[in-house]
Amino acid sequence: MGGLIGKLESLVLRSADGVVVIHERFRQYIVGSLAVPHSKTRVIRNWTHLPASPSSDRDEMRTHLGWSPDDIIVLHAGNMGRKQGLENVIDAARLAQRRKSNVKFVLLGDGNQRRSLEEKAKGIRTIQFIDPLPDDKFQHALAAANILLVNELPGVKDMAVPSKLTSYFNAGLPVIAATDAESVTASEIRSSGGGLRVDASDPECLLETAEELGGNATMASDLGAQGLRFRHETLSETAAIGHYDDFITSLAMARDR
Repeated sequence: MGGLIGKLESLVLRSADGVVVIHERFRQYIVGSLAVPHSKTRVIRNWTHLPASPSSDRDEMRTHLGWSPDDIIVLHAGNMGRKQGLENVIDAARLAQRRKSNVKFVLLGDGNQRRSLEEKAKGIRTIQFIDPLPDDKFQHALAAANILLVNELPGVKDMAVPSKLTSYFNAGLPVIAATDAESVTASEIRSSGGGLRVDASDPECLLETAEELGGNATMASDLGAQGLRFRHETLSETAAIGHYDDFITSLAMARDR
């Protein structure tokens, strides 16, 4: 059945005048596995639905969330499911507590693994769970952190771009991606220049990288600025609409020839 579906998918895509995908990895797949001519394809990124990161009293938000001025807040936002492998973050938080580190991990959101994660995190003071927030408060919470985190299970290399990355880059903060080197997430971090990658399921490396970033304001600022630049140049609505306009125009002109 899978082979039949693949053949049908290939036929449909090859019959189109043009095919838009949201990431270069997806283009490699449809060209290499589905025999779609490279010339028919175009990468146009999904844009973030959030406006530019709001100006706010960062200290006030940190106080509201219970974060001290000395805390190095590493915030993971979004789904708490199996694919995220957030046990790695629990282990890193446990290690931070043992070492009396200033790093504090925050898991913002919900998911089918949250209850289990909360059980595993009992007694660990260097981790905090926050319920989902509306968009405006969500942006303020991101902006109040020091570092933003993507965490994935080892072996996650499927064709999915974590939507949280667009929100992260929007905040202008450095990102740590705990993920395999060949994952789409790792590719996005390399393309943006907005963060650092550590191996998935290596809590010690995650903690040490957070401590390094938390203690190096220049590096953190540079990475955050690169992510914000990537957001404006690649992930903005204006950029995407411009690319769609160019692509559709080129297809129409090709038909007129």
